[in-house]
Amino acid sequence: MTPRPEVLTVGETMVLVTPAVAEPLETATAFHLDPGGAESNVACHLAALGTSTAWASAVGDDALGRRLVHQIGEHGVDTAWVRRDASAPTGLYVKDPGNGVRYYRAGSAASRLEPSFADGLPIDAVRLVHVSGITPALSPSCDALIDAIFDRAAAAGVPVSFDVNLRASLWPSTDAAARRLLDLAARADLVFVGLDEAQVLWGAQAPDDVRRLLPDVRELVVKDGAVGATSYERDLDGVHVPAFVVDVVEVVGAGDAFAAGYLHAMLHGAAPDERLLDGHERAVLTIADTADVPRGTR
Repeated sequence: MTPRPEVLTVGETMVLVTPAVAEPLETATAFHLDPGGAESNVACHLAALGTSTAWASAVGDDALGRRLVHQIGEHGVDTAWVRRDASAPTGLYVKDPGNGVRYYRAGSAASRLEPSFADGLPIDAVRLVHVSGITPALSPSCDALIDAIFDRAAAAGVPVSFDVNLRASLWPSTDAAARRLLDLAARADLVFVGLDEAQVLWGAQAPDDVRRLLPDVRELVVKDGAVGATSYERDLDGVHVPAFVVDVVEVVGAGDAFAAGYLHAMLHGAAPDERLLDGHERAVLTIADTADVPRGTR
C-alpha cells in the first residue's frame, strides 16, 4: 500500500510556456513547457525537499494535461487525486520575461471543480492542507470548493495553510477580492500574504497592520519582496528575516517556493527564524530561473 502524503495541495495547475533563456517572448526562438500553478508549485518544492506531498486538481484529458501530470509526478508528487476531464481543456499561461504573464485559462478543467471534489480527497489522513486565493476566483463552483475543503479540514482537525495569492484580473472588483480573501485567511491556521497584496486589498502599510487584521490566525507570514519576511505566532512581536540579495531573472513563482521552504521547515520542528530562512533559500531557486519549479527530477 502506498503511504498517504504528509501534505495535500489542492488547486489549479496550467502548462507554463516560457522562453528557454530570459528574453522577451516576441523575439524568443526556444521555449520550455513546464508545470505552473501555485499549489502544484508548492507541492513540487516540498517533494524536492523531502516532504511527501500530493497535488489534487483537474486537467483536460488531452496531451497537455497528460504532460502536466507526468511532469509533476516526476518531481516526486503524488498525483493520484487528479481528475481528467474529457469535456474541458487544460489551462495554459505564457511568461514574457520583463513584461509579465499572459493567461489562457477560461473554461479550463480546473475551473470546473466543485464542492463534491473535496469528498474524495484524503484530507483526514494528512498533516496539512495547502490552498490559495486563486482557486475561489476561478469560478463559483471553485469558490464553493474552497469552503468545502476548509469545512472538511476543520472537522478532521487538520490545519489549513492559505496563501492569499491575489490575482486581481480574476476578481470582479478589488472590494470583492478583499472581502472574500480576508474571510478565507481568517479561517486558516497559517496564512502567507505579500505586503503589496495586503496594501491593495486592505490598505495595510506594514506587517503589523496585517497582523491586526488577522489577530486570531495561529501563524501569519507577511512577505515584503526584497526586504524580507515577518512571521507572527501569537501577538505583534513578529520575527523578521531579511531576504537575500540576488540577481533577479523572474520573480513569478518565488512566493510558492518560499511557502514550500517555510512549510517544510515548520513540519520538521524548525524555529520561526529558521522557517523564514528556509523560505528565502527556496525562493532564490525560482528567482534565478524562468521556471516556477526545479527543472528535471528530484
